[in-house]
Amino acid sequence: MRRHAIALGILILASFVVRSDLASAQGASVPAPKGGLESPIGKVVSVDGAVTIEHTTVVVRQVSAPAGAVQPKAGDLVYRGDVIQTGADAKVSLAFADGTAFNVSSNARMELNEFVYNPNSKSNSSMFNLVKGSFTFVAGKVAKTGSMKIDTPAATMGIRGTTPHVVVSEDGTVKFSTLVEEKR
Repeated sequence: MRRHAIALGILILASFVVRSDLASAQGASVPAPKGGLESPIGKVVSVDGAVTIEHTTVVVRQVSAPAGAVQPKAGDLVYRGDVIQTGADAKVSLAFADGTAFNVSSNARMELNEFVYNPNSKSNSSMFNLVKGSFTFVAGKVAKTGSMKIDTPAATMGIRGTTPHVVVSEDGTVKFSTLVEEKR
C-alpha cells in the first residue's frame, strides 16, 4: 500500500509540473485532421529502460521530431496519435496538459488516440487505448470537464476522476482496481 501511495505522489507532482509547462506552450490542444499538424498534448516525465514512442502524425516544431519510433528522454513531448511501448524491466511516466498523469510499466503498449483540452471548455475529451501491460494513472481535468475514456481489449471505461490501476494481460483479460490514498 505504501508503494501505491508513493506512486500516487509522483503522479500528482508530475501532473502539476507538466500542466504549467504545456499550458504556456499550447493554450488548447485541438486535434488536427489526420496527417495534419499537431500540438503537444503532454510530455515524458521519466524513463527507465527501453521505451519507444512512435510518432504517427506530422509534427512541426522548431526542431523537427524524428519519424517512426524513438527512445524518449525526460522532457520529450508526446502528441495525439503517438504509440508508447516499454520493454522488459522498463517504465515511463507521462503527464498531460490537463493534469492527467500515467505510469506505464514493463512490456506495455499504449496508444494516445484522442486528446482535446481547453481549460475554459466543458467539452474536453480524451481516449487512450491500453493494449497490454500495467498502467496506473491519475485522471486530470478532462475527466471532470468532458469525457475521458480508456479503451482496453475487454471494454471501454469512462473515467470521471479517480486513480485506477489497470492490468491488460497478454491474453486480453483486464483487471481494474482503484487506488486509495492512505490517510495520515
